Amino acid sequence: MMKKKSIPASKPLLILFLCQIISALDVPLDLSQPPTITHQSPKDYIVDPRENIVIQCEAKGKPPPSFSWTRNGTHFDIDKDAQVTMKPNSGTLVINIMNGGKAEAYEGVYQCTARNERGAAISNNIVIRPSRSPLWTKEKLEPHQVREGDSLVLHCRPPVGLPPPIIFWMDNAFQRLPQSERVSQGLNGDLYFSNVQPEDTREDYICYARFNHTQTIQQKQPISVKVFSMDSLNDTIAANLSDTDIYGAKPVTERQPVLLTPTGSTSTKVELRGNVLLLECIAAGLPTPVIRWIKEGGELPANRTFFENFKKTLKIIDVSEADSGNYKCIARNTLGSVHHVISVTVKAAPYWITAPRNLVLSPGEDGTLICRANGSPKPSISWLANGVPIAIAPEDPSRKVDGDTIIFSHVQERSSAVYQCNASNEYGYLLANAFVNVLAEPPRILTPANKLYQVIADSPALLDCAYFGSPKPEIEWFKGVKGSILRGNEYVFHDNGTLEIPVAQKDSTGTYTCVARNELGKIQNEVHLEIKDPTMIIKQPEYKVVQRYGQVSFECIIKHDSTLLPTVIWLKDNGELPDDERFLVGKDNLTIMNVTDKDDGTYTCIVNTTLDSVSASAVLTVVARPNPPFDLELTGQLERSIELSWIPGDENNSPITHFVIEYEDGLHEPGVWHYQTEVPGTQTTVQLKLSPYVNYSFRVVAVNKIGRSQPSEPSEQYLTKSASPDENPANVQGIGSEPDNLVITWESLKGFQSNGPGLQYKVSWRQKDVDDEWTSVIVANVSKYIVSGTPTFVPYEIKVQALNDLGYAPEPSEVIGHSGEDLPMVAPGNVQVHVINSTLAKVHWDPVPLKTVRGHLQGYKVYYWKVQSLSRRSRRHVEKKILTFRGNKTFGMLPGLEPYSSYKLNVRVVNGKGEGPASPDKVFKTPEGVPSSPSYLKITNPTLDSLTLEWGSPTHPNGVLTSYILKFQPINNTHELGPLVEIRIPANESSLILKNLNYSTRYKFYFNAQTSVGSGSQITEEAVTIMDEAMASRQVDIATQGWFIGLMCAVALLILILLIVCFIRRNKGGKYPVKEKEDAHADPEIQPMKEDDGTFGEYRLFSFVSSAPF
Repeated sequence: MMKKKSIPASKPLLILFLCQIISALDVPLDLSQPPTITHQSPKDYIVDPRENIVIQCEAKGKPPPSFSWTRNGTHFDIDKDAQVTMKPNSGTLVINIMNGGKAEAYEGVYQCTARNERGAAISNNIVIRPSRSPLWTKEKLEPHQVREGDSLVLHCRPPVGLPPPIIFWMDNAFQRLPQSERVSQGLNGDLYFSNVQPEDTREDYICYARFNHTQTIQQKQPISVKVFSMDSLNDTIAANLSDTDIYGAKPVTERQPVLLTPTGSTSTKVELRGNVLLLECIAAGLPTPVIRWIKEGGELPANRTFFENFKKTLKIIDVSEADSGNYKCIARNTLGSVHHVISVTVKAAPYWITAPRNLVLSPGEDGTLICRANGSPKPSISWLANGVPIAIAPEDPSRKVDGDTIIFSHVQERSSAVYQCNASNEYGYLLANAFVNVLAEPPRILTPANKLYQVIADSPALLDCAYFGSPKPEIEWFKGVKGSILRGNEYVFHDNGTLEIPVAQKDSTGTYTCVARNELGKIQNEVHLEIKDPTMIIKQPEYKVVQRYGQVSFECIIKHDSTLLPTVIWLKDNGELPDDERFLVGKDNLTIMNVTDKDDGTYTCIVNTTLDSVSASAVLTVVARPNPPFDLELTGQLERSIELSWIPGDENNSPITHFVIEYEDGLHEPGVWHYQTEVPGTQTTVQLKLSPYVNYSFRVVAVNKIGRSQPSEPSEQYLTKSASPDENPANVQGIGSEPDNLVITWESLKGFQSNGPGLQYKVSWRQKDVDDEWTSVIVANVSKYIVSGTPTFVPYEIKVQALNDLGYAPEPSEVIGHSGEDLPMVAPGNVQVHVINSTLAKVHWDPVPLKTVRGHLQGYKVYYWKVQSLSRRSRRHVEKKILTFRGNKTFGMLPGLEPYSSYKLNVRVVNGKGEGPASPDKVFKTPEGVPSSPSYLKITNPTLDSLTLEWGSPTHPNGVLTSYILKFQPINNTHELGPLVEIRIPANESSLILKNLNYSTRYKFYFNAQTSVGSGSQITEEAVTIMDEAMASRQVDIATQGWFIGLMCAVALLILILLIVCFIRRNKGGKYPVKEKEDAHADPEIQPMKEDDGTFGEYRLFSFVSSAPF
């Protein structure tokens, strides 16, 4: 939603130059020339009678012209009227009204003549008329008494003024009277009522006439209107007639449309070309008619057609002859339609096709003056010379009149004159002055020398060379000091001397020379051209949608020529930004804080330099929750349905998705609103289902993507008639609370479900499968009834029926309930336990007979508990566990048992009342399992080659411990693990001393217990043997001794020599001695190190000392 446009500053210049191209050369004011009228008052000049009258007439010429006036066709001698003066060096008249003169005395047709030795120019006929704002004539206005629904016209009939006044209707408080499709003002100022309503009753219908020229307002006497409604009319008639009289005014009846204006079926309208065509149709009828316009045999002109006054007025601007034709207005309501055809004819006052232009000729040249105009009817053309009809003007052998053209041949200086062309028809006239000026002048260039032109790249460059000469000089252009004459398609040479470069580039920069020459001489002029980089918006504002009270920012980042200074202006809807501190204009952006609905619109960033202007626009859409609907109306009232209609509120730029209809029951729940239904956002009426005996009010909520509107104002109330209930209570149940009763419950009907006063319930019951009669009671204001003295847990058939003062609801459906439950009588039998593993067992039982359950069977509960651990003889607190198995199951799994333990369990049946007796306790045992990890592992007393280990037995042995397993391995400095060693320790041990370990070495230990089933989980620890302090000291001392360093250097040198010798011997194919010696005298203690790669050093045999014998 973004627009961009670029407006080079050279565009207005281009238009100006092109205008000069089609006009004649202007004669410099220092040369002789006939008069030219430069300014004059309008043809129809309405003046304020309280102010001085100024009739303008300005002209130029050489020598300066003198001025004279005619009034009503005769000479107007201003010297004889003391109230009239003429401005110095001007022909403008000033008529002094403020010092005693009367404007009416100077009404008339005035014409100005400007004359010098070379000719005379005349002005238009200027009609002077003082404005008038007369008072209303006094009249006695009778009150209007109208029946509701009838039509009415209140006439304004303003006094005739000059110019005609503007009409509007107001009340005594100077407030404009509201207008609508039903009530509106016509073009003649009358106030039309298509149908009157009781709210139209008032005593202050006042028509005002505003005369803008004199800035006065005239007021008509107030008009009184009294509307009689049918109810009040019937009451009045009834009060004046006896009971035996037949009376009753007719109700408001709907009527098909009838046109109030214009009357009849056809009419005509004449309008002038270029004016605004206004056509009007106002109709009476009930319901209020809707107006539609069509053009017979064609379409209404696009972009020029507008509908006003609630489509009662058709407005077409800038009419032309093509707009002539038949226009039909159609007034329609639900009962029918009526139409009227207006035949429009478009006439035309004269308008120019070719207006005569000034003509500058040198002696002996030829030329023509052309005057062509059109109109409807076609205008006649007449010529004048120096203000005199050409037929009686002095003869000039060089001219010849040929209709709308004057032909000049071999002119001489005496041929100079001013010619007037008059084109007229019945609707107006055109008058144009054009002079013929005979001069012999060498060329002159009027453009200043060395003028600098600056142009934006890729834009037209227009280099001016305004000139004059007679005969007309020839113009040539050159680039540079010694450049050749410019020719070619890349240049355009205009008749007024302008050089146009249609697309100027950087290489167009430079000096240009204009040369003008005629037979009397030659002259040249230099101008300079610079090409600038265009201004660009490289980051444009973008379309934004923002919620009300939010914040929004538009960017406008620009790039421009470094020699140009840009200015940035922000506009809103092509106007200035609001004077509001919420609008923050930054260097490259516009930020709007706390956005409101008024900020919605188009924002434009305009960047101006002295040479160009660029702009970019973006639309800001402010969205919000919809405004609440209004004007709720109830129609089509029936006993069980009604139609609700409404007018949507403003959707606030976010389309309404749906409407929610809510209702209030003022009879049963006043102030509480309930959801009724919802309809799509395109729908504004809905048929609503109603319940009897409810005092309804409705309201509507509009919803869009932003949220919900506030609720509308409530509609009028509508009370529906009473009826017997339509439905019975829901959720009927029969459940006993004691072994000898039956509690019948139901959901009470809501207020609007009662359908009438006196709501009660008929409660009926009988024992199922027993040939009993129904027992019934009628209760009110309760939702429960208790039947006492029933057998324990037997089924009953139950039904609850609603009734009110008008009758019963339909027969209700029956439900099955049960009287109260009692505790089960017997325990499950034949309880068996199958041990699956050390932690899981399965229990079986036989179901109890259903008759002994004495209630709804809910399931079985298994109680089980650990009696003792078989590995420990000590007793502990008994914690019973319960597992519930729903329904009629006869087995279940017991998870989470402890291994090597003794358990007991029993089973009980459960109903809604509680548990039955327990079955005899059943004993079972779980087998051994693997033990838990030892309770702890501690490593103490580290020495150079030993560590002491202490541990605690497992918390849960889960059987008889058979032994402990100890595994350990060394860890080197890079955290790599060495060989793993395993030791089995008797179960009765609790400590161990490991010997023959490596000094200063870290070991990792893994420790777990075993039963006959297997090994349990292990625990781990790490410990380090200590370092020999003396050895460490010696190592440090040797490493720092000088002899040791020297020895190491000698050894390194020796190894280097040996390597060289070996290399030489190897190249000769021999076997070097060092290798032989190694092969002959291998060190047996070195071998293991080679096998193990020397990573963990040397391991020796070890022994351990236990704290107890095996």
